[in-house]
Amino acid sequence: MKLERILVAANGKDADVEAVKLACDLAKKSKAKVYVVYVIEVKRSLPLDAVIESEIEKAEKVLTRAEDIAADRDYEVETDLIQAREAGLAIVDEAMERQVDLILMGVTYKKRFGVFDLGSAIPHILEEAPCRVLLCREPMS
Repeated sequence: MKLERILVAANGKDADVEAVKLACDLAKKSKAKVYVVYVIEVKRSLPLDAVIESEIEKAEKVLTRAEDIAADRDYEVETDLIQAREAGLAIVDEAMERQVDLILMGVTYKKRFGVFDLGSAIPHILEEAPCRVLLCREPMS
């Protein structure tokens, strides 16, 4: 599998660390470009381009952390902040726009109503992504 472009979807959880490390390691072998994106989900009651300072601040910290992790791996990543109504849809759109070969996501182990839960974005990405999708799940605590 030749990788030229990898998209890492970061969400600010600890699982992002391993996802960025893995993306850099995979990218080094084929000198692929790594894009790290953070999606701010904007409520429907607000305009899509609303400036939500607290969310933007959090996103910038997450993206800076991704750049630092990549730098520790001696690799450079390109970061981007996206505002959308739904993260899953935005990630798939971004993957199509950038024509990536792989979407890589860190997943936190969490349960909802006693059952392991992937949330709503990941199932959408798994169903609609035009490329390979790799999930890197954290161990159970």
